[in-house]
Amino acid sequence: MVIHTFHLARPGLATTVAALVRPPTSATVAGLRHAECMMPMRLGAPLLSPGRWQIRRLAMFAAWDDESAVDGFLHGTRLGRALAEGWHVRLKFLRRWGHVAAFDGLPAKAGETDPDAPVVAVTVARMQLLQIPRFLRWGKPVERLVRDHPGTTLALAATRPLRTIATFTIWRSAREMTEMVHGRSAVEAPERHAAAMAERRRKDFHVEFTTLRFTCVGEYGSWEGRSSLVPTSRRDVSR
Repeated sequence: MVIHTFHLARPGLATTVAALVRPPTSATVAGLRHAECMMPMRLGAPLLSPGRWQIRRLAMFAAWDDESAVDGFLHGTRLGRALAEGWHVRLKFLRRWGHVAAFDGLPAKAGETDPDAPVVAVTVARMQLLQIPRFLRWGKPVERLVRDHPGTTLALAATRPLRTIATFTIWRSAREMTEMVHGRSAVEAPERHAAAMAERRRKDFHVEFTTLRFTCVGEYGSWEGRSSLVPTSRRDVSR
């Protein structure tokens, strides 16, 4: 069964830069289909602040043939061992919107979503460089909306300069996520995400863009002193 993973770790500057420059590929890691190595960013932080660009930390989103390939990478490669010191989740694919060529082969829908169950959402985009200032103008309010939303247990962005940007969010329930997307959350200025999506439809910020929805099938390690970031039910929420 194809499985996806999302990893967060603090391997240091040299390992992070090496992974950004030469990420693992299917030719170098058995069972790996594709990996995006990125530098985490703190949502809502000022663009030029140290907290925004976490250059000694590494995020990786990847697709694998199966879980044994994940285990082989984590235990049998230098980068994998560095990532194993951090936190990661193993994910079962549910739905896709949009398209990024690197993740070709994913159907539009692979399973039903329980609206009251926790979900994980990942977006991956390839930017149009001339549209980055406009993207930032519309995106910063959305960052604050997602960062502060009571429905998320973890929310962050990541980038591989200059074209790739991603977001990763864990939601207490699919219902809360879709309410945010459509501007129906009981929060201040709930329309921020819907307005940004309308602007993207008017004139796209991206060359490619996809949003992927998953259910979590395993969580390992801790991040910033927290573990069990994925709720097992609506009552099991860690913030």
